[in-house]
Amino acid sequence: MASLVPAPRRSGLTLTSLIDVIFLLLLFFMLTSTFTKLGELELTPGEPGGAGSGQPPVFVQLAPESLRVNAEETVLEGLTQTLTPLAGDGGMVLVSLAEGVEAQRLVDVLAALRGAPFQIRVLP
Repeated sequence: MASLVPAPRRSGLTLTSLIDVIFLLLLFFMLTSTFTKLGELELTPGEPGGAGSGQPPVFVQLAPESLRVNAEETVLEGLTQTLTPLAGDGGMVLVSLAEGVEAQRLVDVLAALRGAPFQIRVLP
């Protein structure tokens, strides 16, 4: 004998409310978070045929495990103090990269030289 009461329908799971909640959370976190610049290095391209200061440039050779200023070994912590008497005000410091130098090592050197009184150029 067949039942006159129909079997209960299973209601489908709707994702509309879940998507709305996720969208609201995303919107909330985007509007309340701050986007700060943790560290910024200004890189300027070199000018072709620039006027020289009359004094020769200072060469910094950056290798994965060493740092040399005019072929003499030095440490990163005292790099600005080493370069200031050699380059003087407005002098030129050329940074040469050896094979295998990671970008973070170059960023560390450029951050150590931030605010120095001389010009810094990274050789390709």
